[in-house]
Amino acid sequence: MSSIDEIREARIKKLNLLKDKGVNPYPAESKREIPLKEAVDNFDTLEKNKDTKWIAGRIMSIRGQGAIVFITLNDGTGTFQGLLKKDILGADKLDFFSEVVDIGDFVEIQGTFFNTNRGEKTLETKDWRMLSKSLRPLPEKWHGLVDIEERFRKRYLDILMNPEIKELFEKKSKFWDATRNFLKKENFLEVETPTIEVTTGGAEARPFKTYHNDFDIDVFMRISVGELWQKRLLAAGLPRVFEIGRVYRNEGSSPEHTQEFTGMEFYAGYMDYKEGTEFTEKMIKEVVMETFGTLQFETHGHKVDLSLKWERIPYVDTIKKLINIDVLSATEKEMIKKLEELGVKYEGTNKERLTDSLWKYCRKQIVGPAWLVDVPKLVSPLSKAKPENPLLTERVQLILAGAEMTNGFSELNDPIDQNERFEIQRKLIEGGDEEAMMPDDEFVEMLEHGMPPAFGFAYGERLFAFLVDKPLREIQMFPLMRPKNKE
Repeated sequence: MSSIDEIREARIKKLNLLKDKGVNPYPAESKREIPLKEAVDNFDTLEKNKDTKWIAGRIMSIRGQGAIVFITLNDGTGTFQGLLKKDILGADKLDFFSEVVDIGDFVEIQGTFFNTNRGEKTLETKDWRMLSKSLRPLPEKWHGLVDIEERFRKRYLDILMNPEIKELFEKKSKFWDATRNFLKKENFLEVETPTIEVTTGGAEARPFKTYHNDFDIDVFMRISVGELWQKRLLAAGLPRVFEIGRVYRNEGSSPEHTQEFTGMEFYAGYMDYKEGTEFTEKMIKEVVMETFGTLQFETHGHKVDLSLKWERIPYVDTIKKLINIDVLSATEKEMIKKLEELGVKYEGTNKERLTDSLWKYCRKQIVGPAWLVDVPKLVSPLSKAKPENPLLTERVQLILAGAEMTNGFSELNDPIDQNERFEIQRKLIEGGDEEAMMPDDEFVEMLEHGMPPAFGFAYGERLFAFLVDKPLREIQMFPLMRPKNKE
């Protein structure tokens, strides 16, 4: 078997042969008249009318030699077979084709349509042109790219050689289209908010920090889909807004976490968390059915049926039931002791981080679908407190297969309360907590002007990843990779 360098050297010789013959190996224009899917769909008409057309694509296979050569083209819309015969194409053109063309090259062919004796839709070629000469071979058809790092690094080959990967990304696009269409149908306005911020808000996560040369200030990549900006738009008189966009978090990687991902957030004025819970359950079911055509899934070793009743489970009582500790009344020392008994690794020793660590341990035991409710105020710095118990909030999160899929709550619009919670977060930051939420004094000023009662809600790529039972990086087209020279 030839090495990659030997194959590349041989193909460069063919490239130079094309140039010597006055053929541009990389022309800007193409004569293609119809995509390959259209050729397949309209084949009977094209054959009956004896239409002569130009089709084009990447050569995926070459079979035969001498007087007859079959090729398979792929243009991304479909595949189609071409037949090159010496008595139709001419000896010179066929010989030149065989001399300079390889699997992986992009070519276009002109001819008429017919069915072979085996019933294969085919174009009988009368002329051909080189569109792009490839210098490296495609992976072997039957083995493809096996190493997962190589697949991610050369995703263009992974998608080309594995139809199921292409279908995955087409389905993901449909998922976001269905999300967008549902919200627009419900009179939400799609907006765009800043991705570079002076202070990050809307989540508790470690941000990416960079520098703004013109303003001479440090800035951060956003960690939410514009939560504090979208709330400003509610104050501006826009009753329902949403955004689908990229989010950046400078945290560790896992099957459920990555540093960059797509998320959706919406904010609906005059809607509380009870109405919002019903609304978003309807939304998720419609989006999932539109995308997958089913509400039944197997994921992460569990069978999940979204058509079932979505149980409401209270945060504090669920932890009490599963591990016998009350996170509202327990001291930090008691919480640390419980975490160590359970063998749970935890970061930070303040009560907020310890509470979150205990919950995450319990969450893994919940299959769902279930709405987590009555989340403590301590871990919900932007959500409205429950009037009957100020230690808890009007917050809901969908749990599936042991993971949180969504986040929603009645938005806090009391400027005094919000400022007090920001002060708690400020002290956490001063204590070294890198995931605490940065206070935003201008946001508090906006609240002092007045913001209507509202419900906010978010989900991201994690929901899609769980439904297709894939790690998060697997459903990203180009996940961040460490440079080869750094490995």
